[in-house]
Amino acid sequence: MSLFVQHETPLLKWGIWQLTESWEQLADRLPHHRQQAEQFGTPHRRQEWLAVRALIASLCGKEETVAYHPNGKPYLVDNSHSISISHTRGYAAVIMGKPDKEVGIDIEQYGERVHRVAHKFMRTDESVQATVQTEQTDTYSLLLHWSAKETMFKCLHTTDVDFREHLRIFPFVMNDKGSMQAQEYRTPEQQLFTIEYELHTDFVLTYTLSAHLLSR
Repeated sequence: MSLFVQHETPLLKWGIWQLTESWEQLADRLPHHRQQAEQFGTPHRRQEWLAVRALIASLCGKEETVAYHPNGKPYLVDNSHSISISHTRGYAAVIMGKPDKEVGIDIEQYGERVHRVAHKFMRTDESVQATVQTEQTDTYSLLLHWSAKETMFKCLHTTDVDFREHLRIFPFVMNDKGSMQAQEYRTPEQQLFTIEYELHTDFVLTYTLSAHLLSR
């Protein structure tokens, strides 16, 4: 069992799966998915794909079939929940909400490479306050901004989203876990979001349930 963490509220449930099992071991747990997993060319891709299905089965209490809209957004065939999926090196993450509510989740591996692309997604009106400012907190700050914008993007039914121009994270105080406020400027609604986050040694996690709802 590689369930790393699981969390549930009346509005949503999410979990993280640590990729410690081989794809063959995961396929033994999910026999109905083995044939489809074998279509992927590499063992790592099979492992990643099956880990997501194992996590969904853990959250739902039964195996579910995942399909994809033309824009790549995942959904459950039985429409029992709305769903969002993310993965990074060594981990997979899934969030589920009520069928009529959009959800978004993103998990990003900790790493310094985010500094090289920060100019592509960071705005001049975005910042994080930290008790001690170090290179590590700077890295976590950038990763949180990138991850939160990925989470917002997954809740938007639109294309051509510029992470710097269309998505804004309002300044916040960074802790090991907490929330941040954000807004998108891509749609006429210009929705506001409350995005929850967690910092771990290996990764950062962000997630949200539609606009406004997590703050209620």
